Amino acid sequence: MSGTCQLLEVRRTARLFAIAEHLRGRRTGITAEALAERFGVTIRTIYRDLDALREAEMPLHAERGRGGGYALDRAYSLPPVNFTAREAALLLIAGRWLTEMRVVPFTETLGTALDKVRAALPKSVQRDLADQLAALQLVGVPARAIAPAVRDAVERAWFERRALSLHYRSADGVPSKRRVRIVSVVMDRAETFLNCDDLDKGERRQFKLDRIEEARVIDVA
Repeated sequence: MSGTCQLLEVRRTARLFAIAEHLRGRRTGITAEALAERFGVTIRTIYRDLDALREAEMPLHAERGRGGGYALDRAYSLPPVNFTAREAALLLIAGRWLTEMRVVPFTETLGTALDKVRAALPKSVQRDLADQLAALQLVGVPARAIAPAVRDAVERAWFERRALSLHYRSADGVPSKRRVRIVSVVMDRAETFLNCDDLDKGERRQFKLDRIEEARVIDVA
């Protein structure tokens, strides 16, 4: 299959899922003409898509009369997507940032989607997530390159609430080793700052993420 054909097939598959979800979310039916206008395709294409949904054994039927059109059985839903708590948390963080920075115009739809992700989490996870979100400040887009191993260790320590062993280099080039626990994360344009409790010195310190040369998750009694 050529690259163009593959792209068209991917787009069609995405459109089929979108049509099914749109039908499932409606209280009334919708005409083929309205579907064609919504998804930017011809009526002939919509009829082919509806036939494809029927062939996939989706309970699709046509309703007559006022408010009629094509509809899915009310009991039908798309297969559930299972997120880990960490995946859900990152989706919520990214969604909140997109909303606050006005990166996307569809903030209301984004908000309802994020509410669904949040509602799917257990209550205990929701409480922990609320605490972590409150300690994460999104001010801009961090642009400095960070070593993947360092980023992975920091992510694990943050979400698992574990300590880190750091090899850190200060602004004047002096290296040091630190054992810390992350308290909050601040993203400010080109910089990402870690506000940490220094476990050895017993004080609160701030570290620039891009100056961390090595990082390892550790267990502290």
